[in-house]
Amino acid sequence: MKTVAGIGPAFALSAVAALVSLAGASAQQVTGTLGSPSATTTIDGRQLPPPPPDFGGEIREQALASTPWWAPRVAPPEGAPNVLVIMTDDSGFGVPSTFGGVIPTAAMDQLAQEGLRYTAIHSTALCSPTRAALLTGRNHHTAGFGVISEQSTGYPSYNSIIQPDKATIGRVLRDHGYATSWFGKNHNVPAFAASQAGPFDQWPIGMGFEYFYGFIGGDANHWQPNLFRNTTQIYPFEGQPGWNLNTAMADDAIRHITELHQIDPSKPFFVKYTPGAQHAPHHPTQAWVDRIAELNLFDDGYEALRETIFQNQKKMGYVPADAELAPWPGADILKPWDDLTDDEKKLFIRQVEVFAAFVAYTDHEIGRVIQAIRDLGKFDDTLIIYINGDNGTSAEGGPLGSPNEVAFFNGLNAIPAETQLQYYDA
Repeated sequence: MKTVAGIGPAFALSAVAALVSLAGASAQQVTGTLGSPSATTTIDGRQLPPPPPDFGGEIREQALASTPWWAPRVAPPEGAPNVLVIMTDDSGFGVPSTFGGVIPTAAMDQLAQEGLRYTAIHSTALCSPTRAALLTGRNHHTAGFGVISEQSTGYPSYNSIIQPDKATIGRVLRDHGYATSWFGKNHNVPAFAASQAGPFDQWPIGMGFEYFYGFIGGDANHWQPNLFRNTTQIYPFEGQPGWNLNTAMADDAIRHITELHQIDPSKPFFVKYTPGAQHAPHHPTQAWVDRIAELNLFDDGYEALRETIFQNQKKMGYVPADAELAPWPGADILKPWDDLTDDEKKLFIRQVEVFAAFVAYTDHEIGRVIQAIRDLGKFDDTLIIYINGDNGTSAEGGPLGSPNEVAFFNGLNAIPAETQLQYYDA
């Protein structure tokens, strides 16, 4: 089972959880002999965790006269699929080649060709709220995330706390017998709990995910991230020039999935794979920047690019044939390409090539994870949901872009091109 998803994040994973629960509720499935340590059973999912079964053995005064009895382990229903949910960050509808963009996204393209494409996405305008909806299958306010976690306040729906009765997809599937893991960005830990002092009930391992490899917060330096394995901070980049989180995260996910397969190939997995890209800071490798630059995708300027993407989307059937582009916002907001200075053109091409390189690089690493699932022979038994962006492409750089995301947060919204060009090679 394969799909590329653009459906609402709250629906996407709640539907997966419902399918597993309904499959288990249809008829209890027992393997092995009840009472033996190897016996398993499905559950109806109406109560999580399920109530313990009555003891089926016999306890007498003498141990040798007694009969031991092990409660059956909970297992998913027969045929329950593996699930890989991928969601990139800050990526608009017209970014990937899959949906008419000019940036090559081969992994997404291949899934789309083999599966389904959804063009209606219902998300929030911010990271944490969309991700809370994705995790819980609920409106983001119900899950405590009316704002991003760093802006939380002490009011219901805005405190960045997912209450225990708002069970995450990780908790639901783990309690149904899945192996659950989370790789990449977690923007749903309250700021006051985002350290090794905890508490960890709002971290992935406290929300039903048995393994976590990633970072806490809105973004990360991909060369030297604030990286955790479960709740332990790790520093794999030390002494490793060229190390990048995009590749390291794919490596760790492949290792984890492969180990699960080697140990218990019958146990389905749920993997939440959420890279930090394309959120700022944009940190592709130099090789990917060079690869994109050689394609000269952006040399004709942004008006021409806008028209190219629009026509591509018409040809692909995403946009009605008689649709028209919205009027240009006006030279006072965004200058026409032909009115830019040579420095501005040089800078803007560089900015978008670095962004595009980050997109293509991220998709390539996602493709490695998918290929590993193919190599293990699990592809046809895996539901893959690839969501292009948790919200639209970020506008934090403003009309002129920025060499540093933090400049925007400190009110520096219009750094001149000649100043930014000092950092061109960086």
